[in-house]
Amino acid sequence: MKFAKCAATGAGDAMNGPQLSEVPDDSELLEPFVRGLRRGALRAGELRAVRTFSRGFLVKFLRARDFDVELSLKLLLNYQRWRRESPEISRCLSPSSVLGLLNASYHAVLPQRDHAGSRVLIYRIGQWNPKDWSAFQVFRVSLMTSEIISMETETQRRGLKVIFDLQGWSLGHAWQINPSLARKISSVLSDSFPLKVRGIHLVNEPMFFWPVFAMIRPFLPDKIKQRIHMHGSDFHDSLSDFFSPALLPPDYGGEGPAIDDMCQDWTNQLLQSENLLQQIAAHPTADITIDPDNCLMSGGAGTEQFSDG
Repeated sequence: MKFAKCAATGAGDAMNGPQLSEVPDDSELLEPFVRGLRRGALRAGELRAVRTFSRGFLVKFLRARDFDVELSLKLLLNYQRWRRESPEISRCLSPSSVLGLLNASYHAVLPQRDHAGSRVLIYRIGQWNPKDWSAFQVFRVSLMTSEIISMETETQRRGLKVIFDLQGWSLGHAWQINPSLARKISSVLSDSFPLKVRGIHLVNEPMFFWPVFAMIRPFLPDKIKQRIHMHGSDFHDSLSDFFSPALLPPDYGGEGPAIDDMCQDWTNQLLQSENLLQQIAAHPTADITIDPDNCLMSGGAGTEQFSDG
């Protein structure tokens, strides 16, 4: 089934995808696109078990593909297929189940956005002890964060950038990444999740990392490959070419809060979103509400609100 990129009528016809992305979530200009995607999703044979798709759920897929309804439907189907084929990762989205890993200061979402409005994530591989935590559990942390930030309107518009600190990467880490998992990782980065990946920055890359990267790289589209930046161990100057000092923690040449504090803040955010994440794991298309007073998300029905984070 084919869908026109500009399925809207009236004023919507004069706007391209990026312009539509700037329109408020509740704007009537988005309604024809939402209806088109909902209609396509309900007609898709592999989604027959899903009876409803909330407006907020559909809008994030539309923004991820600049309101091309056909491409948005393909992304939605890929997302559902990925979740179905990766139950070891997606079935349990419980932050408390990986609390030890989170408390080891493994992962942070920086409190400020970068100059382009993108969310910035940091993963510190050396804080992951592969004897205690499997690669599936580590991937689950990334999926939990991705589900939360994908509901932020500004993140839908501006995407995200990731800093992977590979200091401490060892053979123990490398042995956990097999070709099947490498394909699942690349799918999330490219065509199976409604987030625009604007940049991937690797620092402190050791020799043992390259065989794993060689497994993942062939599955990535060219546009993602072009957004991968290798900084090595002398990364402070080159990283500052992409991120302002005010944004980054001191460990990465910045002037922002300490990395341990940022990790703890995001761990608290995940823990306070436990009910929401369990709802997403069980019913990923359900309505979601966000408390606008503190930007902490909770499950709900009947309304959708989005925080700009």
